[in-house]
Amino acid sequence: MSGLIGADNQFGKQFNHPDAGLQGTLTSIYDIGCAVGCLFAFFCGHRVGRRRMIMAGGTIMIVGTVILGSSYSVAQFIVGRIVTGVGNGINSSTVPAYQSEMALSKHRGRLLSAQGTVTIVGLCIAYWMDYGLSFVQSPIQWRLPISFQSFFAICLVLQMIPLPETPRWLCEQDRREDAVKVLTRLQPDAGAPGAAQRLRQSLLEIETAIAIESAGGPFHYRELFTRGKIQNLRRMILCGLVNVQQQFTGANMINYYAPVVYQNVMHLSRNTSLILGGCTAIVYLIGSFIPLWSMDRIGRRLSLMVSAAGLSFCFVMVSILLSVGTQRCAYAATSFVFIFQLFLGIGYLPVPWCANLPALPPILGSANRAQVLPE
Repeated sequence: MSGLIGADNQFGKQFNHPDAGLQGTLTSIYDIGCAVGCLFAFFCGHRVGRRRMIMAGGTIMIVGTVILGSSYSVAQFIVGRIVTGVGNGINSSTVPAYQSEMALSKHRGRLLSAQGTVTIVGLCIAYWMDYGLSFVQSPIQWRLPISFQSFFAICLVLQMIPLPETPRWLCEQDRREDAVKVLTRLQPDAGAPGAAQRLRQSLLEIETAIAIESAGGPFHYRELFTRGKIQNLRRMILCGLVNVQQQFTGANMINYYAPVVYQNVMHLSRNTSLILGGCTAIVYLIGSFIPLWSMDRIGRRLSLMVSAAGLSFCFVMVSILLSVGTQRCAYAATSFVFIFQLFLGIGYLPVPWCANLPALPPILGSANRAQVLPE
């Protein structure tokens, strides 16, 4: 959407040049769909299983992109945005849980950080596809990039077909033999001496954890709001606040509206604004690579502190420079938007994906994750 809104282009002509309010609705209604998808994962995810939920989320996204790409009215476009958001909300709540339950603990932080990196790869592709097609004077200018989302959803569904369900979920469903088969596949050195012992130990740890969690009876959602020794309410609030803070950074404003900001606030040309929007995404991508190395070394807390300090500094500098009002200061402010994206990638992009599940008892992880995860 970032390369389509805020301009007199084919997208605007198709939908009768929507005003700023309608453009905001077309953009943000996607997040409503994401919230619905998270709620669906909240109530159904544990019963259905991680693998099938991910496949369902990908399939819903494919349906949504078909609706979007074939839109001829604002109403149809809004429906497509909501449906696509539902699929993304399901996957945003489920994929991190799947990764956490399948990965070795020493690789977990890196893999969850990589999820953010892959997301930004998609953002870069979207920006530069929007820029390349901005020179095309036909409806394909917006229909192709909108429809191209389905490519990644199709890849997601196809790659999940041969992948197994998580051992923990299988054990919770009393499918012990299937869990053993999956754990065997996950062993990096299944034929090495001691591999069988490690497999038995892993299975014992999973079954022991499930037994401890089940000792008090079946899980009830009201347990999320209890305190006591485990401090479930405090844990849930902390996990939620990390995600709220991520949204308060203004990250989505930059990701959605970077070209509009460059054009309207910094008074740059539309072509230059689109190029800078793509470059902003590339800097964001570069920043997202840093946690792949740092997350398991310096930890989640320090990553957030460094990120917050850098973002605050960039906010101050952009405010000062834009208040001056000269063209040179506008260019300087643009550079701090780039630095902002770099610091965002260091901490507030990956930490919400990495911090929530380890901070919660496993039985609460899926339920809470559906509540606190953003788009």
